[in-house]
Amino acid sequence: MTGHLSTLGLVLCAALAPQAPALAQTARPAQMQTHSLPRVEGAWVRAAVPGQQGTGAFMRITASEHTQLVAVSTPVAGTAEVHEMKMEGEVMKMRPVPQLDLPSGRTVELKPGGYHVMLMDLKQALKPGSTVPMTLVFRDPAGAERTLKLDVPVAVMPPAGSGGARRGMDMHKD
Repeated sequence: MTGHLSTLGLVLCAALAPQAPALAQTARPAQMQTHSLPRVEGAWVRAAVPGQQGTGAFMRITASEHTQLVAVSTPVAGTAEVHEMKMEGEVMKMRPVPQLDLPSGRTVELKPGGYHVMLMDLKQALKPGSTVPMTLVFRDPAGAERTLKLDVPVAVMPPAGSGGARRGMDMHKD
């Protein structure tokens, strides 16, 4: 009987062997979809006085793999977009970008005079010392979108020591 079970086991293994590569291939994409969210550091929003219609948000973003920042939202503004400022001839131009590429392992700085988050149609004054809830939407290499919620401090100038790891900012993963 033992020899019979061994033979039956070999027959079953031989019958299932052609399916094994297909099973292994279907398991790989699920493992690859465990992408981590980019790291955000030194984030701050420039203060805005009553009646001011717009301001900027700035931060450094580092992704461990190629990722894109594809959307930004906040309840304090009617519109939040990633903008690019650059010189064209002798004129500084600002325009929205549909997505911001975040190359693997490189820090992309959103700063005054460069890429930044533009908050327009402000619904309230933004006082120094307060925070602005902000949601960043990232698209990973597999095309999946993930969100990162931040509470970003409001300041007149970049906070001292804003180069430190996530100081003054609470992060929530969804």
